[in-house]
Amino acid sequence: MTRSVLHHTVVGDGTPLVLIHGYTVDHRVLLPLEPVFAERPGWRRLYLDLPGHGASPRLAGPTSATALAEAVFGWIDAELGDRPFAVVGQSFGGQLARAVTARYGEQVLGSALLVPVVRWDGERTLPEETVLERDEELLARLPAADRELFGYVMARLTGPSWELFEQYVLPGRQVHDQAAAAELEADFLLPDWPEHKAPEHRGRHLLVTTRQDALVGWRDQLALLGHYPRMTAAVLDGVGHNPQVEDAEAVRGLVGRWLDALQG
Repeated sequence: MTRSVLHHTVVGDGTPLVLIHGYTVDHRVLLPLEPVFAERPGWRRLYLDLPGHGASPRLAGPTSATALAEAVFGWIDAELGDRPFAVVGQSFGGQLARAVTARYGEQVLGSALLVPVVRWDGERTLPEETVLERDEELLARLPAADRELFGYVMARLTGPSWELFEQYVLPGRQVHDQAAAAELEADFLLPDWPEHKAPEHRGRHLLVTTRQDALVGWRDQLALLGHYPRMTAAVLDGVGHNPQVEDAEAVRGLVGRWLDALQG
């Protein structure tokens, strides 16, 4: 790891690919994507831990969406300079990835947005049914806080789903800075959609949403298509808010085709 305000994990060599996780988790939530690169050398994956998440300390000042975006911009300036790069963003990290694309323009080769935050609070359009399968005996054994989060972000509350959740989601959840998270929750959206202050981005982009996403939904995200003329969009069924964890094979297929398009 190089010296930087943001802790980051580097895997591979080649064109930089910045990966930004969501709220109250850390970079481990995106590690299920790693098998995509086994047959696609040439990508230097930089998995960030946002301030107050994972191994990155919270910001010295108040935590907000704008402050975290500025922290990411500063990190990119220091680490990547003017080198072309691509970006992956999941959930809240998807909102930041959109801001990165708007900020750096043609320097960004493209983005993959996994269940990105677009609207929040009462403005979200959320699905009515979110849980498709429940193992009541399993749920009864879980600590209340873990059970609540598990039920909120996964569509199938079963043993196999819990094992994935325990491996990729829960570790980051257990180490995040709770005070910083409370500040961020109160100031969760950037002041404006990043796309509204930037021209259309003609790089290759991917949008992945899910029918059973109880946190950000899927309908609001489709409005992004107008800002990215070369964006592929997929709405997965039977999956909750962590599709790269819960349906890793499907998401890896989509991300793999996106990477191929970037290199084509």
